[in-house]
Amino acid sequence: MELPKIGSYIREQRQQAKISLRQLAAQAGVSFPYLSQVERGVRKPSAEILNQIAKGLQISAQALYVQAGLIEEREPDSDVLSAIRADVTISGRQRQVLIDIYESFRRENRAASTDEAQPTTPAEPLGAVNSQNGHATPEG
Repeated sequence: MELPKIGSYIREQRQQAKISLRQLAAQAGVSFPYLSQVERGVRKPSAEILNQIAKGLQISAQALYVQAGLIEEREPDSDVLSAIRADVTISGRQRQVLIDIYESFRRENRAASTDEAQPTTPAEPLGAVNSQNGHATPEG
């Protein structure tokens, strides 16, 4: 785990949210000295601590996990996500809501494109011919 990377990322997010280290520590439920050490790259936060910090920052825990090297980012961030995260004129909560909505649209579109790529078994057409008498039979 690249400690300075996650620490500097947390510091950057905290500064963008315009909250102090003490405020974040209180919101995340971690001690001020511990959080300070995490930001400076001295301590390695667990996944649970990262989750608490994410809640305190009102950002996605996944973003912290990626920065900490706990998970791999599945797709590169879009310019839209970068713009939302960089916008200091909205609150952290508003940023997270926009990100959640945007990500739900992306998931929905990925699922739809996956469904389109799946081969489908052709259904029996309406008015199929009855093999016994050769007449069309209505579907019912």
